[in-house]
Amino acid sequence: MNDTEFEALAAATLDAIERALEACAADVEAERSGNVLTLELSDGARVVINSQTPTRQIWIAARSGGFHFARDGDSWRDTRDGGELFAALARIVAVPGLAAGPPKPR
Repeated sequence: MNDTEFEALAAATLDAIERALEACAADVEAERSGNVLTLELSDGARVVINSQTPTRQIWIAARSGGFHFARDGDSWRDTRDGGELFAALARIVAVPGLAAGPPKPR
């Protein structure tokens, strides 16, 4: 995958995260600036999700730690434990419905 392909895929993934949060009516405020998506949780905690073109990864920074996700087939997998991106976000932001990912187009 080249840089252009990665950037398009990463942008689509950040879009999908925003759609998934909206779909599950999470009490989370999302703000996007380029390749950075900042989530503000109801308790005031922040979660920062961004794409890293040089490593072709999506990174998450949260109180619970830093997480790096690399593309593996059709999903993003944690480089340490193999966990899936949306499942990890569901745990981090305490929104179980987020694990299902974005809504499917009709």
